[in-house]
Amino acid sequence: MTPRRFLPALFLLFVGSGCAALIYEIVWFQLLQLVIGSSSISLGILLGTFMGGMCLGSLLLPRLIPARVHPLRVYAALELGIGVLAIVILVGMPLVGGIYTAWAGEGITGIVFRAVIAGICLLPPTILMGATLPAISRWVKATPDGVAWLGFFYGGNIAGGVIGSLVAGFYLLRMFDVATATAAGVALNLLVALIAYVLAGRTEYVPDPPPARGVSAPSGARTVYVAIALSGMTALSAEVVWTRLLSLHFGATVYTFSLILAVFLLGLGIGSTVGAGMARGAASPRRALG
Repeated sequence: MTPRRFLPALFLLFVGSGCAALIYEIVWFQLLQLVIGSSSISLGILLGTFMGGMCLGSLLLPRLIPARVHPLRVYAALELGIGVLAIVILVGMPLVGGIYTAWAGEGITGIVFRAVIAGICLLPPTILMGATLPAISRWVKATPDGVAWLGFFYGGNIAGGVIGSLVAGFYLLRMFDVATATAAGVALNLLVALIAYVLAGRTEYVPDPPPARGVSAPSGARTVYVAIALSGMTALSAEVVWTRLLSLHFGATVYTFSLILAVFLLGLGIGSTVGAGMARGAASPRRALG
């Protein structure tokens, strides 16, 4: 079983990881404004690419990384890779901007080209970001208490995102520049990766046996997936609309985007933390009866 004494440390790692991720998102929003403009279409493409990359990462990790590899070492490698790619984006964005200026068109052609440019820039690091939670879930194990801790990890990741979005938008980019903000995110990634690697050397890991062949998904699982997908679609659509509305009042600045992201993530974090607490409370009577 997962040593409980290391779970709070993992919670703090997820706070740092979320903080770095949102620093990058604010920085990339600033950079993409210079490359593809600050319209609502560009914002929608930015958020869609960011979330799409995280979705791909969560789907690809179980298929590409064998379960026998220690999840904390995988997590450390992912965080290190995110930091390296953030530096690549910072250096390569001016080149991409030159390509966009030379080839961007109007209408649907311009929209498609914007999506391609955003995908080239954001998909690699966001795929790694999306793989972090599935990696940790292998180590936590699928026990009632572990599932509840995954909820706390998610909440901690969002709390770190709130801090990162506010710090990046209202301090790092206001007092310094995108290079300094990127360096702050990279430093967080390196620290998280180092701690995760050290924890991997101090903890045992026994992978779960592979599922038996012919085992089908629980009844109604597809309906749940569709409901979750629709919920995420409406949430991100609302975020784009709210950003557009507030931009009309406060201007299409990085401050507006940072504030909306912080409030949006704060609500998600409160909800996930409350849900995790309810899950732990519901699991406690079953453990007592067992």
